[in-house]
This record gives sequence, structure tokens and C-alpha cells, in this order.
Amino acid sequence: MSYRTGCLCVVGACLLAGQLAWAEMPVEFLRVKIGAVTYEAATAFDVNNDGSLDIVSGEYWFVGPAFTTRHKMCDLLAEKAYYDDFCDYPLDVNGDGFTDVVTGGWWGKTLRWRENPKGQTTPWTVHDIDECGPIETMRFWDVDGDGHVEACPNAAGKVAVYRLLRNEHGKPTGKWKKHILKDSGAGHGLGFGDVNGDGRGDFIIPTGWLEAPEKTWDQPWTFHADFDLGVTSIPVLVHDVNGDGHADLIEGQAHGYGLNWYEQRPDGDKRTWVKHEIDPKRSQYHDVQLADVDNDGQPELVTGKRYHAHLGKDPGAEDPVGVYYFDINGGKFTRVVLDCGPAGNASGVGNYFWIADVDGNGWKDILAPGQEGLFLFKNQGRKCAAP
Repeated sequence: MSYRTGCLCVVGACLLAGQLAWAEMPVEFLRVKIGAVTYEAATAFDVNNDGSLDIVSGEYWFVGPAFTTRHKMCDLLAEKAYYDDFCDYPLDVNGDGFTDVVTGGWWGKTLRWRENPKGQTTPWTVHDIDECGPIETMRFWDVDGDGHVEACPNAAGKVAVYRLLRNEHGKPTGKWKKHILKDSGAGHGLGFGDVNGDGRGDFIIPTGWLEAPEKTWDQPWTFHADFDLGVTSIPVLVHDVNGDGHADLIEGQAHGYGLNWYEQRPDGDKRTWVKHEIDPKRSQYHDVQLADVDNDGQPELVTGKRYHAHLGKDPGAEDPVGVYYFDINGGKFTRVVLDCGPAGNASGVGNYFWIADVDGNGWKDILAPGQEGLFLFKNQGRKCAAP
């Protein structure tokens, strides 16, 4: 089943007597339901090296480019409405030329990777990396600046980084090394980016930021208790929102109402953070991403509501779900609605959604998993002629 979403916004804009140039129009998306699977995470990569992107979500991979055929990868621990799969990240872990999946979940308390059986339709072998505690979700950032990402789970109150070890030729070995940068007090929420402009990436936690040392793995990270973001999103985005040359923060309230940005105002060696509301009326902004979805050369804020993040116990749990992007212009955020409505009829974004040009048309698509189903929003670009 599919239909066009965002179309009314675009057509309506085209009729505004020339008030908007074509390049300022919202883009049009075609919503396709991939399946009734209810996992919280999804990704897209070429599983079988045939040149087409496939979709991976939870226990299955869906064969591209049609995504109508699926193959089971493994069995997942199930807990009430959830599966123990709060991240699906594509990475060749063992260096065999086939992309594997790094994953983890709350109930299994274990960071794992699933070994791609060289594109075959047989089960994937699951390898444990570390029993690190309940994993809210995780992100992958190049922490030491060597060109390779590290696994960064939001788990057990720690800022812990898992580095995939490589041989002398740079080939991944399937082995990992754990680095604990902060051993307690990390809370719900994690971000990464250069806060102070020294060229090194720093970590964001709900109550402040960890300043990176010159030697990433050999020196302590300095904690600055500058703010309190509450039960915040994963990730917290580090981005110069207003163009003043200083990195600001963008965050959503993962289990309550609110989407906000925090303006950084340096004062000598100190800094203050001023909160600005983007959207106070929608809840459960658990995952937020920056991506150029309208091909204007500037990133948009892409996000949406995670449906039933706590089995319907969060504020606003029964509100309509939705998928949105926000144009960013000098600190002003303008929302474009791609989907909105009752769960199942409409889509949210789960706690780990994916943005990529899945169909190869030059426009980034949005892959949205969740308890309401797995949906693909295919970016059609701007369809209206200029007024």
C-alpha cells in the first residue's frame, strides 16, 4: 500500500500566487508500507552485494529494490510490545567484504553484531561484544578522528565507546576494545560534536558535556555541568543553528513533550546555554537527525514521534504519530509535515530511523520503523512547476 504524503502542502504552496519560489517549496514524499513488522530500528544497505540497497529491520531483511521479499536473519528476545533490537547499524565487522549489523537492546543488556552470511538467505550468526547493561539505543561516531566510527551505546549510566580493532592493513578484525570515558551519571540522552571549536568531538549527556582531550584514549575527558536537558533524545545534535560560529544543541524530549534548541553563548572560558522552543506541542521526540532532504545544500532537522515509547505511559502517548522535517533559517524552524495521524494509518519514527537515497533518484528517503509498522518515505523531490 502506498500513497502520496506531503502533496497537499506542495500543491497548496504552488497556488499561493507566487509567494514562494520553486526552490523554497517543500519536497514531496511517497509513503510505502514495507511490512507490518513492529521493530523499533531499521537501516538500509546492500546485504548481498548485488548493487541494490536492501532494508534491514529487527529479525528480517527485505530484498531491494522492490522490498516485497523478506528473509529471516535471527530470532530476537521479545518483551511485551518490544523486541531486543534498538539499533541496526551497517558495518563490515570482520572484514570479509559483506556488511554486518551492530545492534543491542534494553532487555538483553548486550552489545552484539550479526554476521552477514555473505549475502545468502541463511540465518545470521550473532556475536556478543559486551554485556554493558540495558541499551536505550546507540549511535556511531568517529570519536578519535581516524576515519572510522566507534559504537557508542546509551547504556547503564556510562559514556562507553567500543572501538573496532583493525590489522596493520586497516582491515577490521571482528574484535573490539572498550573505553569508558565517564563511569556514571550519563542518564537518558547522548550526543557528539565539537562544542568548543578545538577541532575535537565532545560528548553530550543530559547534564553537561565531556570535553575531548588531545589524546582521545590516553587522557581523561573533562566534564562541564553546563545545562540540564532532562530525559532527552538520542542523539542530541551539535549544530550551529543561528550561524554565529558557535555550536548549539538540538534535542527532543524522548518521553515527554518538546523539541528545543539551546543557543551557546561563550563568555571567556565559560559558556551559557539559552533554551529556544521549536515545537512544545508534540511528544516523544526520541530520535532526531540532520540531513539535506530538499537538496538545497543545507541540512534540515528530520524527526517524528516514537509511538508508545513506554507502552503508552508517556505524556502524549495517544496523540497522533507523525514524521516531519524542519527547515532551519537563522534560528527559525519551519515544520513540514510528511505524515500525521493514528498509529498504523500514519507512521512515527521509532527510536532508530534511517535516512538514505534508497531508490537512487538523488533525493534522500526516510526509513521509519516502529510499533505501528515499517514505512519508507520515498523522496520525490519538488513536483510543482514554478508559479
